[in-house]
Amino acid sequence: MDAERLKSLFDLSGRVAVVTGGTRGIGRAIAEGFAAAGASVVVASRKPEACAETEAHLKAMGGSALGVPTHLGDLDSLDSLVTRTTETFGGLDILVNNAANPLALPIGSFTPEAFAKSQDVNVRGPVFLVQRALEHLTASPHASVINVISAGAFIFSPYLSMYAAAKAAMMSYTRSMAAEFAHLGIRVNALAPGTVDTDMVRNNSPEAQEHMAAASLQKRMAHPDEMVGPALFLASDASSFVTGQAVIADGGLVAR
Repeated sequence: MDAERLKSLFDLSGRVAVVTGGTRGIGRAIAEGFAAAGASVVVASRKPEACAETEAHLKAMGGSALGVPTHLGDLDSLDSLVTRTTETFGGLDILVNNAANPLALPIGSFTPEAFAKSQDVNVRGPVFLVQRALEHLTASPHASVINVISAGAFIFSPYLSMYAAAKAAMMSYTRSMAAEFAHLGIRVNALAPGTVDTDMVRNNSPEAQEHMAAASLQKRMAHPDEMVGPALFLASDASSFVTGQAVIADGGLVAR
């Protein structure tokens, strides 16, 4: 190992990455990080204007980028995302399933509609997106799937069980995908953030935000940029012998 080899471990030049929920919060930070590492980055979001703004922002950074309006709950939309990605950049090497629906209700108050909405975006969409992208990932010599889950998948989550259970399901899918795709050369891992200063968290009351921030050993929220390092590790050759795992970047929440 030397300086040049070390640098190359984190180099994403020539690779194509798709980041769902890539126009804000953790997803945008990851998209910026991947672009800075040399990847061509495709960001997906439900809002066309946000996709266009983020595409322009990444291009202004000097990267190759594309914004594709996508709804994770719409399977046809997933087909369009993969098709536009591969037609534009010629392949797909890295898939980051980051988009999420934070809908939460107390157990006993679930509705079929709310449950289906949560499952469609948090579980069904990511699973079918991987399935739709599988042929392209198989063709890549550097294929990596990152399922962004949550520290809540590993601890009890009162009043957030609908969301946390969906993320726990994605942890299970991560392990199964890793096992089933290993012979194809595709690595599949999960990134489990704790409390991160995003719009999703800021939608809670100030008291709830304070409680969430204080729950970890570091007793603070993370900045979205603090998720870039773990994501880059999982996407790059630095983690070439890592699959079926979860990187828990939570400031010590699960450790408690």
